Amino acid sequence: MAESPTPPAASKSVVFFRRTVSTLSLWAVVTAVFLSKAPLAYMALMGVLAVIAAIEYFGMLRRAKVDAFPRFGVAATVVYCALLYAALLRDGDAPPWLDAAAIFAATVGAFSLQLLRPIRGLASLTGVAATVLGFVYIPYLFNFLTRVVFMDGAAANGGVSEQGAYLLLWVLAVTKFTDTGAYLTGSLVGKHKMIPHVSPAKTWEGFVGALAFAQLAGCGLYALFPGALAIFGHYGNVAALAFILALLAVIGDLAESVVKRSLDAKDSGRFLPGIGGSLDLIDSVCFTAPAAYFYLKWILPHTT
Repeated sequence: MAESPTPPAASKSVVFFRRTVSTLSLWAVVTAVFLSKAPLAYMALMGVLAVIAAIEYFGMLRRAKVDAFPRFGVAATVVYCALLYAALLRDGDAPPWLDAAAIFAATVGAFSLQLLRPIRGLASLTGVAATVLGFVYIPYLFNFLTRVVFMDGAAANGGVSEQGAYLLLWVLAVTKFTDTGAYLTGSLVGKHKMIPHVSPAKTWEGFVGALAFAQLAGCGLYALFPGALAIFGHYGNVAALAFILALLAVIGDLAESVVKRSLDAKDSGRFLPGIGGSLDLIDSVCFTAPAAYFYLKWILPHTT
């Protein structure tokens, strides 16, 4: 979640209160979904967040007068989510061609729509590129979280495995503890600016706090639920993946800051008081979820 420029002391407490209430409310929803063990509940939560984030993204483009293709972008998000979830429910896994076909269709579709408009120099290419970026950045990357949950094929049997549920909890906790660690540490002791031209509130002290909080969340959950998270094998994998996710969470946060600063937007939306929009919520997850999936799928089998 991207941090806003440092507010006056009087308003900082208000922002912190709103952010805390929004965070607790979100965790209440996540907990309810977690306990439901219903695949459709998990998919509905992730699908709704992806669609709202896509709407926010194309809304920012529209307000910045970037002539992209918002209806196509949002429709592509809905269709991709529906196809992915249907495949997971039916077969337990997505077909290997789905991602390549989806990115191909998004690219061809954006260029095809541009053919219906006059060429306006670089603005025409920017509109196409921004549309394709929106598809890859939001529904494609974010839905790796769905793949993590159902990577054992449990959805095809009408349920969510203990492993899938706790992996979701683990990835979200590590990602969000990274954000929280950066925010708290940076607010309390942050002095040295990290990348001021992108995010003035980011500090190197906050970055160290982010890494520490990620390890706290990752190792802490593994200690509490060793059976449910037995897929990790040992603390070495837990610490390694938590470190990778922490780095990517920071980059994902800054990536959204690049998007918002380029489009002169403070927040992606007003979906969550104190936090912003859905994209502000999932920006880090869009980078951490794919890394978690790749590590669990391809690296982990060679380290246990």
